[in-house]
Amino acid sequence: MGGQGIRLLDGPMGTELLARGVPTPLPQWSAAALREAPGVVRAIHEAYAAAGANVHTANTFRTQPRWCPDDWRDLVRVAVGAARAAAGPGDLVAGSMAPLEDCYAPGLSPPDPAPEHRRLARALAEEGCDLILVETFPHVGEALVAVDEALATGLPCWLALTAGPDADLLDVDAMRVGFAEAVRLGASAVLVNCVPAAKTLGFLAATAGHGVPFGAYANAGRAEEGMGWTSDPLAPARYADLAATWVAAGATILGGCCGTGPAHVAALSARFSPRSGRSARSRRGPR
Repeated sequence: MGGQGIRLLDGPMGTELLARGVPTPLPQWSAAALREAPGVVRAIHEAYAAAGANVHTANTFRTQPRWCPDDWRDLVRVAVGAARAAAGPGDLVAGSMAPLEDCYAPGLSPPDPAPEHRRLARALAEEGCDLILVETFPHVGEALVAVDEALATGLPCWLALTAGPDADLLDVDAMRVGFAEAVRLGASAVLVNCVPAAKTLGFLAATAGHGVPFGAYANAGRAEEGMGWTSDPLAPARYADLAATWVAAGATILGGCCGTGPAHVAALSARFSPRSGRSARSRRGPR
């Protein structure tokens, strides 16, 4: 299966921080590492770059005024700088925008999320991101507000919706409607993320037919499924096997979410975007 035209997202930040012994305390989650272990954050970006990722998502999933009121703007600068330092020629740096509350609890979505999303979107643009990735939204209404604010910066915007770790927060029809509206607003790619890899293909149908590139970056599911979370050397290949079904369905953007890591990105790169290896230039969330 050819990999021409495949874009490879990196994998999760939170999973790798924990694997390297860096705490991710609530509610700031992986954002806390930007203060306590910025060198580890950069090393994780470098590991994903060396594995073959060519879209590097800055660690801004929780660098929101709501959760980091005193220094959120400084953390955005550190996060985007770390991703940019790892990016190679032709690579893209994506600023992450996440739900303002819990990405697995759509009922907590605030009634007026626009002002907070606007502040983060503008900061990501000011720091020089190439695009904004509005990701891991289980609430379509809030997702569309975030897309609108991202697009208002003039940057391209990709939208990733999630049905959650149990694949029950959104159904395919709701995703399809949300993606259609996002594309109408101007989103230039649509994705499914943080759905168990074994269940992702069914949701991918919602991303097709909108006239823009689409894809998926799944979580590893339960540990017993053998897709990730452990040091099982066969897990990345199993994940890539499932990703092959996504590519067969037309996906051109691939990556990994919770429970995956650089080895999974390397497996995707070897199968779908082969190129010579290179060294990198020197409350709750899944990334």
